[in-house]
Amino acid sequence: MPDAPATPSNHPSGLPYRAGVGVMLLNDRDEVFVGQRLDSTLEAWQMPQGGIDKGEDPREAALRELEEETGVRRDLAEIIAETDGWLCYDLPDDLIGKIWKGKYCGQRQKWYAMRFLGTDADVKIETAHPEFRAWQWAPADKLVDLIVPFKRELYGDVLKAFAGVLPR
Repeated sequence: MPDAPATPSNHPSGLPYRAGVGVMLLNDRDEVFVGQRLDSTLEAWQMPQGGIDKGEDPREAALRELEEETGVRRDLAEIIAETDGWLCYDLPDDLIGKIWKGKYCGQRQKWYAMRFLGTDADVKIETAHPEFRAWQWAPADKLVDLIVPFKRELYGDVLKAFAGVLPR
C-alpha cells in the first residue's frame, strides 16, 4: 500500500488502528455531504468513510467508498485535495471490542476532498449495502457540531487540512 500509514503511539487496548479513507464531498455551493448512519441511534452525521482493502490504493478506496455509501459514481467526483499524512481517531472505550469484530481501537485515515460534478438526483443512498438513513448538504463550519463526539477532533483536523479548498 503506498504511503504506509504511521501507527500512532500504542493504544491502551493493545489493538491496532484500522487503515481507512474519508471523503469530503463538496457541491457547487461548497457545502459538504453528510449522511446519518443506519446503525446509530444518535442524531449524528458523518462524511463517507471506510476501510482500505488489502493491496488497495487509498485513492481508489476513497472513490469506491464514496460510490458504495452514496451511490455517487466516480465520474461525478473529482479529487481536488488530499491530506499530507494520515489522521487518526480512537473509539470510545465502550465501543472497543464491539466494532470491526473487536480487531481495532480506531482508525488511521487518508482523507480526500472531492468536487461533486453531479446533481442531487445522482446521490442514491439506497445502495446494495446501505449505510445511511438520510443525507444532507451541510456548511463546512457546522461539520464538527454534527459529528459524534469521539470524531470531532478528527473532523477539526480534516477541516484544517482542507482549508485551502474551503470558502473563507
